Amino acid sequence: METKTIKISSSNYREICEFAGELQKNIGEPVSVDKALTFLLNKSKLSDLAGSWKMTDREADEMMKGLRKGWSSWKIKSA
Repeated sequence: METKTIKISSSNYREICEFAGELQKNIGEPVSVDKALTFLLNKSKLSDLAGSWKMTDREADEMMKGLRKGWSSWKIKSA
């Protein structure tokens, strides 16, 4: 992936970082500023994620166990 440097105001940077944090809480995985911008540019809303996946309690427990196992091996790179 090719990267570019852009200039944005401090307030816009703060807003996109806050949005990335909210998105991360909702999808349960690390969210970069780039991913948050992609999400916004695709005109999706955080509320689009709510109730979009129907599963049994057992399926949810199995999924969470798998996610926790995967998350435990992640190492987030610092900027």
